[in-house]
Amino acid sequence: MIQIEHIIRDLHLVRDKSPLVHNITNFVVMNNTANALLAVGASPVMAHSCDEVAAMAAIASSLVINIGTLESAWVESMLIAGRTALEKSIPVVFDPVGAGATPYRSKVSREIIEVCKPSIIRGNASEIMALDNRDAHTKGVDSVHSSDAALEAARTLSRQTGAVVVISGERDYITDGNRVEIVDNGNPMMGRVTGLGCTATAIVATFAAINSNYLEAATHGMYIMGITGEIAASMSKGNGSLQMNFLDVLFNLGEDEIKMNIKL
Repeated sequence: MIQIEHIIRDLHLVRDKSPLVHNITNFVVMNNTANALLAVGASPVMAHSCDEVAAMAAIASSLVINIGTLESAWVESMLIAGRTALEKSIPVVFDPVGAGATPYRSKVSREIIEVCKPSIIRGNASEIMALDNRDAHTKGVDSVHSSDAALEAARTLSRQTGAVVVISGERDYITDGNRVEIVDNGNPMMGRVTGLGCTATAIVATFAAINSNYLEAATHGMYIMGITGEIAASMSKGNGSLQMNFLDVLFNLGEDEIKMNIKL
């Protein structure tokens, strides 16, 4: 069972240790992701060259692999970095952006899962269902299914891969194939800001860097995302100000705000 004190403990650990989070991510979200990681207290690095990803992954505290803007050379980098992280027992968090939208994305997603053996997979409902080979459709990289509809697929995917699976949506589900945690914090406006799902992946990777219980780490990260987004939305006029307010709220988030806003 998730405890507020453990979420607060892990947030303090992130800020004390400032883990290095290596991101091989997409062009659209690099700046947003780096700023969110700085705001939560982590140390971000965006490195995707085949010439350095092995060395960077080897010194990182966690690795994010995000296929948002796929390109064949980047896939090679992802596989190199993922193998390195696996060899060194560094957690890999995989974001299968748009899996199911094209055969190439689905193929690459399965290859990354097979080779890199991610500790955590975070996606929207359609992406998770596609990875479980279910009849799922996406609208570009957006889900056309509710998170509830993907829960059984997430359980199956978790059992097949050994990864904790996170479904993001109006309600977030986190499962290790047996246990299921639910996060109800958040705001619908978050879905109108480019890359907040990718930010969630990076925040989850930050918590995985300091907590080897990956079900707990992923759930804690999703609570921090949801609480931050909910507070930020309450002071925003639209998605532009939400993006700015999200970073400010995340930077200043503390014990009192967590206790006042968490929905357990």
